[in-house]
Amino acid sequence: MAGGRARRFAGQDKSRLVVEGRTIIVRQVEILQRVAHPVFIVGHDAGRFADLGLAVHPDAIANSGAIGGIYTALTIDGPETVIVVACDMPFLDGRLLSRLVEMSASHDGAWVRTPRGVDPLLACYRRHAAPIIRAEIEGGRLKATALDTVLHMADMTLEEVATYGPPERLLANVNSPGDYARVQYGGS
Repeated sequence: MAGGRARRFAGQDKSRLVVEGRTIIVRQVEILQRVAHPVFIVGHDAGRFADLGLAVHPDAIANSGAIGGIYTALTIDGPETVIVVACDMPFLDGRLLSRLVEMSASHDGAWVRTPRGVDPLLACYRRHAAPIIRAEIEGGRLKATALDTVLHMADMTLEEVATYGPPERLLANVNSPGDYARVQYGGS
């Protein structure tokens, strides 16, 4: 998902920030292509990603934020389970993503739950959840984290995340220049 306005990052394209010698989006595509097919981007500017050779899909429901991006991903033809990741997470792990897919089998999806709550942008969703998500959007309920109240999701705990590597690294995202400095110099 790469449709956000990056307000806390002065509008800079966070997906193109360089971490450990490669842009975040290139790092992500390499991992995602190992565990998912097709790989595509939900975002409003196809030209921004032309060099990646991936389909880019605008939000199916304009101005609906992250929850709208999740909904859009579920409307694209493909497998029953859709992995969703934010474009500002440089340290994805394919094994962790595959585990989320496995965990989602008898649920509406699976995501990581931390002490701060769920992470709806490091998750997988099953297509049958799309009407529930659409109803939330149409009802004006646009907080993606609030999907926790309407979806039956499997939770991956921090302890399980730790089996794939340091959670602070695997769950790191770049929301601000300070976050970028941390991932550049501390790796998390």
